[in-house]
Amino acid sequence: MRLQAPPPIGSDERRARLTALAASMQSEGFAAVLLGPTTGLRYFTGVAWHPSERFTGALVHGDGRLDYICPRFERDKVGGLITVEGDILTWEEDERPSALIAGRVKGVLGLDDQMALFFYRALARTMAPERLADAGPAINRLRRRKSPAEIALMQHAKTITLEVQRRAWKSLKQGVRASEVESLIDAQHRAFGGSGNTFCIVSFGSDTSLPHGGESDRRLAEGDAVLIDTGTAVDGYNSDITRSYVFGEASAEMRRVWEAEKRAQAAAFDAARIGAACESVDAAARASLVKDGFGPDYRLPGLPHRTGHGIGLDVHEAPNLVRGDATPLAEGMCFSNEPMIVVPGKFGVRLEDHFHMTATGARWFTQPQASLDEPFAGVEPLE
Repeated sequence: MRLQAPPPIGSDERRARLTALAASMQSEGFAAVLLGPTTGLRYFTGVAWHPSERFTGALVHGDGRLDYICPRFERDKVGGLITVEGDILTWEEDERPSALIAGRVKGVLGLDDQMALFFYRALARTMAPERLADAGPAINRLRRRKSPAEIALMQHAKTITLEVQRRAWKSLKQGVRASEVESLIDAQHRAFGGSGNTFCIVSFGSDTSLPHGGESDRRLAEGDAVLIDTGTAVDGYNSDITRSYVFGEASAEMRRVWEAEKRAQAAAFDAARIGAACESVDAAARASLVKDGFGPDYRLPGLPHRTGHGIGLDVHEAPNLVRGDATPLAEGMCFSNEPMIVVPGKFGVRLEDHFHMTATGARWFTQPQASLDEPFAGVEPLE
């Protein structure tokens, strides 16, 4: 199968996002919202900027005006990244960007919740702290429901990663180091047009019982459990897929746990219905695990973390499929589904695929792992 990359997010969609943000400011009481060098900046303006001690970002005014803010020596670079029109305001090395921002805002300033604490403190020293407010909830309400263009980009990224997972499985041989597999995965992600690995966990043996892997660079041995969790990004939008299997013959215990994991993942998917609370999906996965003798709650052997997280420009975004998150599921929301089972000191099994909510219910981005012995059965290889 050949892949055709979807178009990147266009300037018209970004302008619509800015219009929606400006409209939300009225109900929130914000005169403006300040976006730092975060994925929020990329979401609304298309400018992707690596954070540093020098502030670069954008000020969105309640009337829809947009000011880009950057160091003077970065003006030409920032100007070359802009696809949504706005003024570029600059500050010199001996000046304070917080003073520049304060001078542009009359009223309450909503802050991007991903902004660095040191810059919040700089703003608080420049403006009265009561004029600073958290714009995170307002931003998330706009970001958590993905457009068809966003879903297409994530579908592309996840299709790439599933194929890369398949190739990693085919490449395994006794004695290979986890780091060698990570390098192969990175190269394959790049070969298919992804950003390379946005993250990569390759675990063998008892390291699979650690949800985020061990610290040693283990060699693969016959009979080892294998857990690979990785992702890439396309136009900033992320994939994140985990596969669990065995190098060699699986034990009866491994088969029992793998089947329980498969049932828990299916139970979570079935519970994902429009209007249902996010936490109900987590509850369904845990109820399935309890029936199979795991848990309850976060007890081990069992599921030590949430069932899933939101995803988009950030690998982990709110809302989450976890107890206490009562956010109603709505069309356009995208989540991981990964109710891992950990058997301490022995192995762990995590099957992770993602779904998005449609008007009629949940839809998989990638089909879940078919079996323990043939983990990529039914997956059409990419050319």
